[in-house]
Amino acid sequence: MNNDFPCEKCGCCCRKVGLMKGMEAFDRGDGVCKYLKENNTCSIYENRPDICNTRVYYEKNYKDKMSWEDFKKECKKGCKTLQYYDKF
Repeated sequence: MNNDFPCEKCGCCCRKVGLMKGMEAFDRGDGVCKYLKENNTCSIYENRPDICNTRVYYEKNYKDKMSWEDFKKECKKGCKTLQYYDKF
């Protein structure tokens, strides 16, 4: 099993935390994560919340519902959607 999530480091998900339930404390007031750095990396990467760590989030919430490979595919669909809407 490949444990890596193919993150493109585009920052789109981090610029949309205002849309995610439970992420209100991370919103700097404009929908962008207050921990997002200019180079689209995370300033709290080692201590990021579970929802930001795809492997941990999968293990806690989805491992009994789908395979890791299927979960990654679903996450990639979400990534592509965020990337599309980030253009506007």
